[in-house]
This record gives sequence, structure tokens and C-alpha cells, in this order.
Amino acid sequence: MLQAKTEQQSIPMRSSCTSARPPDQRAARTVLATTLTSAIVALFAGGCTDRMAPSNDRYGRSGELIAMSGGEGGARYACASCHGARGEGNGFDAPRLAGLPAGYLQKQMEDYAAGLRPHAVMRDVARFLDSDERVLVSNHYAALPPRALAPATTEATTERTAALYARACQQCHGVDAAGTPAGPPLAGQPAFYTAQQLRDWQLSKRRGDGLHEMLRVAQELESEDIRTLGLYLAQIPPRPAPAVR
Repeated sequence: MLQAKTEQQSIPMRSSCTSARPPDQRAARTVLATTLTSAIVALFAGGCTDRMAPSNDRYGRSGELIAMSGGEGGARYACASCHGARGEGNGFDAPRLAGLPAGYLQKQMEDYAAGLRPHAVMRDVARFLDSDERVLVSNHYAALPPRALAPATTEATTERTAALYARACQQCHGVDAAGTPAGPPLAGQPAFYTAQQLRDWQLSKRRGDGLHEMLRVAQELESEDIRTLGLYLAQIPPRPAPAVR
């Protein structure tokens, strides 16, 4: 009995609070912590990504892909869904893009993204594209042959409307509304669309022309002037814009 007690007393007592973990368990916990930290950093970095930075999105590698797929925004924001597969527009409220100057198209997307040209859908379309993608899709449409849908109405316009265009618009938008370095082509744009843009300029809802020339011109127009100018321009066949913009 005495020997048993002596052996029992010689057994060291191990504290339940100081048990050591095996080395492989410590290493596993270290790897797990590192992985979680990296994932959290990546999550927050992705949430703060500026879309003005170049994208590696496979749907943004060419202007045509962006136009057909919508790029990062997806099919809902594809240009072709409103502006047509060939950039011809929809004949109503979506303008033709085919053959318009690339610089003009890019500027409009910048204005949509910045809120200088208000339009809920186009604001989102522009913001889903980074600066490189806006250049690509602009170049794509600028390279297409200019085409437009037939005018929605064949209502005749008078010589007064032609004279009004020559006096108020031709200096910047060119003979036959083919465009100049100072202004985009207007020929072949839907009458409703053109009239709506003039009303937006009148109310200063659309801005971004720099010298506010469009505000001045639009505010000099009567409601009937706006309507007939839209009809007049829709009936002019589109042609290539000037090469130098």
C-alpha cells in the first residue's frame, strides 16, 4: 500500500488549461486564418472597384461584344436591345448610332455617367462600362455604315422649316444635317427623339455642350418649331459624318 501511494504521488499532474496543441493543428489554423483574411480583403477591394479602371471582363474585349452583350451589365444593358443590331435605332426614342462620330458617342456616355444628360437606363449602361470600354463601343458604332429606320410619319414639312434649320442649326450641324466638327449629324434621327432632346435643352435638363449654345438655340424655338424640325430631320437620309472630329 505504501508503495502504491508513493507511485501515485510521483505521477505529475497536468493542468487542463495548458495542454499543448499538436504542431500540425497549429499550422492548419494559421493557414485558415490567412485564407479568411485574404478573402475579406478581396471582398472589400472588389466592392470599391472603380469602373473607370480597365476591366478584364471577357464581354468587354471588343466594341461589338459590348454592344451585343452589355458588357458587365449583362443583356439587359446591351446597346443592341434599344439601338438595333446595326445601330439603326428604334425609330422612336432610341436614336441611330451607326455612323455617328466616335468622339461624340464617347462624350455622351461620359455625360450620362456624370448626370449631365439625364436618362435612367443610359446612366446605368454608361456606369457599367469603364473608360476603355466606352471608347471601344464608340469606335464600333462610328465604323458602321450610317443607316436609319424609315420615318414613322411622312407628314410634309414646309420651306419655313428648312429655312429655320438653315438659320438656327446648320452652322454647327452642317448642310443636310450631316454634321461638322462642331456638332453631330442629325439626319435620319427619329422625329420624337429629336424633339425630346430639344425640349430637354430648353429646360436645361440636358447639359454638357460647353458654351451652352444649345440652351440658347432651343429656348428661341416655339413648340411647333421643335415638332417640325424633328419631322424635317427624320426625313433626311443619313450619310457618313465628316472624317475629322
